[in-house]
Amino acid sequence: MRVLKSLAELRKWRQQQSEVALVPTMGNLHDGHLHLVKTALERCDNVVVSIFVNPMQFGANEDLDSYPRTLEADCQALDALGVSAVFTPQVSDVYPRGLDKQTRIEVPGISDILCGASRPGHFTGVATIVCKLFNMVQPQLAVFGEKDYQQLQVIRLMTQDLSLPVEVLGAPTQRETSGLAMSSRNGYLSPEQKQQAATLYRTLQKTKVELGVSTNFSELEKAAEKDLSQAGFVPDYFSIRNAKDLQEATAEDPEWVILAAAFMGKTRLIDNLRVSNTSAR
Repeated sequence: MRVLKSLAELRKWRQQQSEVALVPTMGNLHDGHLHLVKTALERCDNVVVSIFVNPMQFGANEDLDSYPRTLEADCQALDALGVSAVFTPQVSDVYPRGLDKQTRIEVPGISDILCGASRPGHFTGVATIVCKLFNMVQPQLAVFGEKDYQQLQVIRLMTQDLSLPVEVLGAPTQRETSGLAMSSRNGYLSPEQKQQAATLYRTLQKTKVELGVSTNFSELEKAAEKDLSQAGFVPDYFSIRNAKDLQEATAEDPEWVILAAAFMGKTRLIDNLRVSNTSAR
């Protein structure tokens, strides 16, 4: 496995390859990330994993400085899977003119709702770095986790709008035995908080069942937020949306997605669950 530390090294290596798949990450890899890599390896022999903690997608009071960095362990895990290369650029390589002067990419209509409303500018940072990585690596395929459902939809729209020749593939959320979605931020939780945090997924499941008998979305959302509060969460949002464009849900939508974000202590967790509308025609 090659460790490519600069854009120049990456481009030299890339010229020698034909097809390449990309798995973008911020490192501190867990089994959820490794599942994305395995999914990519099923489709392509040459898989590049990028490890870059992107400062543009962090807000002023978020955990950029404390975000866990475990590069050595990450590389060992990726090498064991048979990854072809790891791309670990520096901020100065990715943003050579600095963040203030960097050209930015915005995906309107989806970037300022839900997590975008809670984290202004976050999805601009996501769209910008993913577009840059697509241009740097020039993959035919890129794999992202469905746990970050809104992020996945932002990236799909950005890829479509800019006519980028990349297939964007979503991989199912990987969960711990409790049902808690795997996330690097789970490491911030105490054992007691981690046990409590599994309520987030159980609340999504409960709401999915209730959608089978009621489309009073507002009442279902309020009841779910109450359940989360009683479980020790501070809810950010709990929302039932059209699964395709994340607009407000209607009873006629063929598929919904239930999205939730909530704080357990200082740790913000997100999760989602897709639901087929069996009564839609």
